[in-house]
Amino acid sequence: MFYREAGQFKTSYAADMAVFPIRQDRIGIAIILALAYLGIPALQNEFLLTSVMIPMLVFSLAAIGLNLLTGYTGLLSLGTGAFMGVGAYACYKLTTLFPGVNIIVWIVASGFVSAFVGVLFGLPSLRIKGFYLAVATLAAQFFLQWCFVRIPWLYNYNASGAIEVPQRTLFGLPVTGANATPETRYLVLLTLVVVLTWFASNIVHGRVGRAWMAVRDMDIAAELMGIRLLPTKLLAFAVSSFYCGVAGAAMMFLWYGGGEANDAFNINQSFTILFMVIIGGLGSLIGSFFGAAFISMLPTILKFGLPAIGIPLSGATAEHLTFLTVGVLIIFFLIVEPHGLARLWQIAKQKLRLWPFPY
Repeated sequence: MFYREAGQFKTSYAADMAVFPIRQDRIGIAIILALAYLGIPALQNEFLLTSVMIPMLVFSLAAIGLNLLTGYTGLLSLGTGAFMGVGAYACYKLTTLFPGVNIIVWIVASGFVSAFVGVLFGLPSLRIKGFYLAVATLAAQFFLQWCFVRIPWLYNYNASGAIEVPQRTLFGLPVTGANATPETRYLVLLTLVVVLTWFASNIVHGRVGRAWMAVRDMDIAAELMGIRLLPTKLLAFAVSSFYCGVAGAAMMFLWYGGGEANDAFNINQSFTILFMVIIGGLGSLIGSFFGAAFISMLPTILKFGLPAIGIPLSGATAEHLTFLTVGVLIIFFLIVEPHGLARLWQIAKQKLRLWPFPY
């Protein structure tokens, strides 16, 4: 009964179409943000931040990017990992060329570089779609991954071929580098995710989002209604690649702290992000968070959670169980509930709104 919207009147169309039209939803979001900004850092648990929360935020941002393209526009992409790599290398080069600029600026700016590359590989989307478009984006994955290895300029001719993250500060606090604390990196990344999620929510609830969904449902009918397919699809590729590029830069600079990006942004990464979107829910921003949280936290729970309660489990067994669980869930959701965990959450909310008389 505490989730009823009785007495909450709306006097405008904008209020009725708001992202959170019910007061309880707004209160819930405020509580979640308070826990994220105050509760989790107050625990001062380095393992929780570096192994659970920071990976979940990075993957959530990448899943949002792919969901905007696949879930909202209906364009399947298998090159998410490569576009994340473009963001990581772009941020590395920008940081090297302009060391005096704040690192947060370059993390966001790297998304625009990735968006430009995404538009180039999105040009065939006007002529091909479905399986053939997936193959085209897969070709982009392999081509860009080849560039990451064969073009030494991208990694500043380092003998190791790895990205070396320099130390940068924000308001006097180290944000990147060896001296950056997990709390600082977590709070910076959390702020980036919150702001970009707010932008994505406004996009999908506006004119652009409605055009994307029209193209997804039936592109021929959308074109007859006056929607220009090429600009709409290219914009979807650009926005999606922007989010993936920012996620890739954040992964390398705020999570890994350096390393070989070729291993971090390979085809396996692309499929992992796609699985997050499928399990979380296509065409749902909150589903991106659900899918990212589930897949990123599952190995940690199996590897450390089960032994903590007395169930011995080796690392190899935990990895095999992770693959098995994810595979079974993908088949389950594709057959039983194509909209994933987000749909189950929506059904639970509807039943709660009608309690004690659920339909």
